[in-house]
Amino acid sequence: LEIKRFMSQSSHIVPENAQVEASKDPERRHPQRARGKERVAQLLQAGAEIFAEKGFDAATMTEIAARAGASIGSLYQFFPNKDLLGDSLHAANLDEIASLLDQLADGAAVQTAGEFAEAILTQLGDFLLEHPEFAVLSERRTVNAEKKIQVRHLMREKITHLLQLSSSPIPKENAETFAVIILHLMKVLVAVYQEPNLANRDSVLQSLRAMLRQSL
Repeated sequence: LEIKRFMSQSSHIVPENAQVEASKDPERRHPQRARGKERVAQLLQAGAEIFAEKGFDAATMTEIAARAGASIGSLYQFFPNKDLLGDSLHAANLDEIASLLDQLADGAAVQTAGEFAEAILTQLGDFLLEHPEFAVLSERRTVNAEKKIQVRHLMREKITHLLQLSSSPIPKENAETFAVIILHLMKVLVAVYQEPNLANRDSVLQSLRAMLRQSL
């Protein structure tokens, strides 16, 4: 039930009727040498920046190539269309979240459920701050709804399991409830981070974490 395992088995979350399907695109180039891998990393970073700045629909492959300092032909070699680029970034984001949650498990036994839930929310908030493209990619119209539900379910299961590892484990039913709450609080965090000139942002974030901790 690992998110990473799921994403490695289904890294292209696009609808079956998409104009260009990842599974039917034999011309995508996969880098084998260090130079090619470095170029792909640059293209992915440029894509993340442009998607975060302009949104997925408004972003263009020409802008992404320019931001990466690459030719448009080079971009299309590795990512024949924008959906494939978005899929790769989204999969990488989910993989990083899974790793983040796995790392948190090491400290679960010395924290109460409330403290651990706060730690989870804090780490997810830091991730969103570092990866503003994640919210954009998660809400793409081209993301397959069924796969999106599956990923959400896997994340809830992982957080539920983590909450039960704490020094004051809570019943599974309660842990499942708070797993849902934590994931929805991520949407609140996105809104807080995206609101410009919010003078009391730190206070708002601190209060959210405190409310979660006290509830547990």
